[in-house]
Amino acid sequence: QVQLVESGGGLVQPGGSLRLSCAASGSIFSIHTMGWYRQAPGKQRELVAVVTSGGSTNYEDSVKSRFTISRDNAKNTVYLQMNSLKPEDTAVYYCNARIRRVPSAPWMDYWGQGTQVTVSS
Repeated sequence: QVQLVESGGGLVQPGGSLRLSCAASGSIFSIHTMGWYRQAPGKQRELVAVVTSGGSTNYEDSVKSRFTISRDNAKNTVYLQMNSLKPEDTAVYYCNARIRRVPSAPWMDYWGQGTQVTVSS
């Protein structure tokens, strides 16, 4: 079994900051990409940011320069530092990891349970 456990969501005023964390645990041989997605009410889930095992990153255009994704490979943990938050960042944020459980297994996507981020005055 593999589990992704998120933390760090909450309510913040516009212009504020939050830091999300997601730790992967269980039967893990290797993790390729780790990332964050979000889903606002009535909208499709969208990619926010992703980081590879080598440290390469990619961001959704609207969060570039405001959000920073980072990763601690030793802890199988990914972080999302969110600064200058806007009301339109309000959504449920989901952690994703592409994991190989044993050397011969295919890569599979795993998801966290989601954490609510609300930006409001």
